[in-house]
Amino acid sequence: MSEIEIPNPEELKEKRNDRFTKRVALVTALYAVFLAIASLGGSHAMKGLLVSSQEASNQWAYYQSKAIREHTYKIQKQVIEAHLFEIKDTMKPAIIEQYESMIRKFSDEETRFNKEKQDIEHKAREITLERDKNARKDPYFEYAEVLLQISIVLASVSILSHSRPVFYVSACSAIIGIFMMVNGFFLFIDIPFLD
Repeated sequence: MSEIEIPNPEELKEKRNDRFTKRVALVTALYAVFLAIASLGGSHAMKGLLVSSQEASNQWAYYQSKAIREHTYKIQKQVIEAHLFEIKDTMKPAIIEQYESMIRKFSDEETRFNKEKQDIEHKAREITLERDKNARKDPYFEYAEVLLQISIVLASVSILSHSRPVFYVSACSAIIGIFMMVNGFFLFIDIPFLD
């Protein structure tokens, strides 16, 4: 008959704690993966914010230059119209025709710049919307990074202290952090204090 060895209770406790340590270490590695993804998302949102801010600024400056040119032609046209109105009766028909030709030219230029300005305004507004979207995303990634870093620290503490409650707190922090990260990518909901 073979002997059955009864395990020592202290050895079982060590193995149980060792299993806990391994599981928490694996979960901590997952937290680090999510932290890297949140960091990447935050970096991408910040780059998008900076680039679109610069592009929007450039487009609005371009819009302003077109508006200035449009107003310049409008003013020139009005000056010539006023001058022509004032002295039209004393002028030869050929000179009147030259003035009217300049008025048409300035009017055409004014119309052209107005159309170009509208196209630029449309593009600038689109870029501004993109900038605003990236600005809304960025805080979610920042909070996600903080919560996931806290989760990693708490998980490490739970390994050292063999404390399940500390690990559960780290898991709660990680879940909230992961939610914030996912929300940063997709903007499912707006959290008021983050805007």
